Amino acid sequence: MKAGWRARLAADPAIGTGNVLATVIAQGADLNGPGLTFDTAVDNFAAEHPLTLGELDERVQARTAWLHEHGIGRRDVVAIWATEAQDIVLSFLALTRIGAIPALLNGKMAPAIADEYIRRLRVTAVLADANHKELLETDVLAEPRELGAGDPAKAPDHYRHHRDDPVVITHTSGTTGVPKAVLHTHTTLYAALKHLLTMPQAQGTDRILNALPIPHTATILMVNQVLGNRAEMLLLSSQDADVVLRQIERWKPHAVYGFAVTWAGLARSDLSKHELDSVRMWFNTGDCAHEPHIRKLVAVGSRETVTRDGRVTVPGSHFIDGLGSSEMGHNGFHITHTIESEHYGRCIGKPYEFAEATVLSSTGEELPAGKAGILGFRSPTVSPGYWNDSVNTYRFRLNGWFVTGDLVYRDETGHYFHLDRIPDAVAGFDGPQLYTSFSEERILAAMPDVADCTVVIVAEGGQYAADVLLELTPDAPEVDRTEAVKAAVGAEVAAILRRVTVVGADDVPVTVTGKVRKVALREARS
Repeated sequence: MKAGWRARLAADPAIGTGNVLATVIAQGADLNGPGLTFDTAVDNFAAEHPLTLGELDERVQARTAWLHEHGIGRRDVVAIWATEAQDIVLSFLALTRIGAIPALLNGKMAPAIADEYIRRLRVTAVLADANHKELLETDVLAEPRELGAGDPAKAPDHYRHHRDDPVVITHTSGTTGVPKAVLHTHTTLYAALKHLLTMPQAQGTDRILNALPIPHTATILMVNQVLGNRAEMLLLSSQDADVVLRQIERWKPHAVYGFAVTWAGLARSDLSKHELDSVRMWFNTGDCAHEPHIRKLVAVGSRETVTRDGRVTVPGSHFIDGLGSSEMGHNGFHITHTIESEHYGRCIGKPYEFAEATVLSSTGEELPAGKAGILGFRSPTVSPGYWNDSVNTYRFRLNGWFVTGDLVYRDETGHYFHLDRIPDAVAGFDGPQLYTSFSEERILAAMPDVADCTVVIVAEGGQYAADVLLELTPDAPEVDRTEAVKAAVGAEVAAILRRVTVVGADDVPVTVTGKVRKVALREARS
């Protein structure tokens, strides 16, 4: 039954990011079936009340009516700056229903950057929660929770989206300053989900804990995915590892979705002491994850596998890793790890069937297997560009490919391996082979008492120097680790190693999504 349902959705030519909720209902989904579950109260519903599909639709209709009565309509850009998952997701669903364009801001963004980002968007209005509206110089229309006072019966008809209509603006992590505003259309942000609807539903995706940043592209994808799959999902307003771990034990999800920073945080705990048997699958997007963190996660939980005796449950979970960005519109790559996996070394796997990838030189020529270069990506999921920013829109196009900003290589089997972000490598792929992310992977794999690490390469007097910041496990002895680091990183980086410093997690500057701001570290150490 579910397979037929999913096939019908995939065959609907009108379905897209802007109308999934309405389409699912129009296709005859049970209104008493699953909607969404939030970790904070929604109007008169208590926190963690599992909203049915009907209750979710009514709460969205109420917000649609409020927005309509306050003059918000087609093509209006409305910024949303809030922390709670329900504030962001319900506002997104209501705004798309009337053809407006929600622009989602991470709640951890610095106020001055938020003001500048909103100014560049040229918004019609701003919704901000109580904690954020006082930080803005920009006028605020309302707090998102006020929208729930609208009368659902007065909601206007659902806007009919064209396939190329803009439906949401998300932003990049902002590692180098003001984040870029990434535009998504009705079809680009649904193309991958439409493909997945034609495939067997992945193990564990019937009950999902969403630990992804709520304003991120990935959460919008997940909202539409679970609505289409008729699955359950609890959305967390915080992605801190202790919150995620506590909710896994309480809510018993079958799958957990998150970013690499959350896996690193979970890996700091002794996971064997926690009740994690419910987890079948961990799904990573954004940056690819590190091997030691993955190995700790797949060692817990359980999964189903097919043997000669039929389908059985065995100890150890799946970890689906890959590489994705806001601009890519979905994970572009995927690789599955279990406790038996040996294919690491920052392997991001192969592209999805709906996507193409290649390795490019700086002038756009395609490079052969084994040669490091710039990752080029093509997919129906790729963003058409940056809102109000044609300069960057075209800067990241090269010879017909979208340039993700990553340095990679491909092996003879077609597997891709991630080396670094272009700004973090400093030397790039035309000079010395100096990669920070790849060096971090080597350190973590070789040194078990290192919980996490950051490698920064700086230019100094026409030469390069590498600084290594180590975050140690609580039981790590106080010893000089310089020689161990040199042995781990390889000859080229070892030759420029300047210092190895033990730090705490709070000593490393990060972006709103948890990425290390290596640009800031490099400037501080130059």
